[in-house]
Amino acid sequence: MTTDTVGGVWTYSLELIRAMAPHHVHFYLATMGAAITLQQRQELATLTNVTVYESTYQLEWMDYPWADVDAAGEWLLELSLELNPDLIHLNNFCHGQLPWNKPVLMVIHSCVQTWWRAVKNEKAPAGRDYYFERVREGLHAADVVVAPTQAMLTEAEAVYGTFSQKQVINNGRDPHAFRFGRKEPFIFSMGRVWDEAKNIALLTQVADAVDWPIYIAGDATHPATGQNKLFKNVHFLGKLSQREIADWLSRASLYVLPAKYEPFGLSILEAAFSGCALVLGKIDSLKEVWDRSAEFVDTNNVEGLTAILNKLIDDEFLRNIMACRAVKKAQDYTTALMAQEYLQAYADLPKRVKTKQANHVETM
Repeated sequence: MTTDTVGGVWTYSLELIRAMAPHHVHFYLATMGAAITLQQRQELATLTNVTVYESTYQLEWMDYPWADVDAAGEWLLELSLELNPDLIHLNNFCHGQLPWNKPVLMVIHSCVQTWWRAVKNEKAPAGRDYYFERVREGLHAADVVVAPTQAMLTEAEAVYGTFSQKQVINNGRDPHAFRFGRKEPFIFSMGRVWDEAKNIALLTQVADAVDWPIYIAGDATHPATGQNKLFKNVHFLGKLSQREIADWLSRASLYVLPAKYEPFGLSILEAAFSGCALVLGKIDSLKEVWDRSAEFVDTNNVEGLTAILNKLIDDEFLRNIMACRAVKKAQDYTTALMAQEYLQAYADLPKRVKTKQANHVETM
């Protein structure tokens, strides 16, 4: 299984590996993107069913990564030849078309093209055309394409064309990693203020109009310009450990993420397991996952977000109802359920390969 060390795919990968241990599935984990941090090594040390192969090859969505992407492909093929796994689980796109000689399952966690459409409301610029071609080739070479929501799968097919073999498997988190605490009067969120997809900027715009303080696990400093933004009633906590995040969530009454692009939203699931009432961006993926278990707001509507937050702040009864709904709905997205679905997907892969080969012959 491939993974990267710089995003949510890391959390997804470790959760899946851990959940597969009782089913006696062993993973050879090939890491890319950046060196594994000390905290990540500590996380890996708790797993009993993984062997890690580390690299720092650039990822396909980074700037000018293609020499690294191709070198990583050669490295991955050498690993596959040496280790002889039963199947290949790719959490990236551009290595799907490699001559694996093994069944290949590929997961769409997010991509530049669908991100651009959702956040910018336009096609990605021409400079991303080569990325588009490489990603499309990889997706259509995979034996099955998996997405964490139907919304993400639909968006991907709108960009890259229909996939012959596809499946939706929701992401999951271990509910035992989170806990209820005594709820306190504050709003919590996670994300960088300059991240247009998470849309934390909308939350900062309403800070003056709500009575509760807002705490954000993330950085207010732009990585390129170094500019640091300060907002009244907003407290940026920087990068927190998983234990620190669980502590903040256990005490937070409201979790707010008015995202413009969020294919699933693991942080939202963590908040739901922690008993937070949820206020989320009104986008297809989040409505699919949370339905009536969250309040939704238009992603550019400052007045709308202000009204929803003040309503929940003023109405403890409603706040408790929404928290209970979120907790109940979160039980649909546990790691145990995710593992069961991936086990079945892995078992079905050889049959999907045969079906794909037969369809390919028929269309020749």
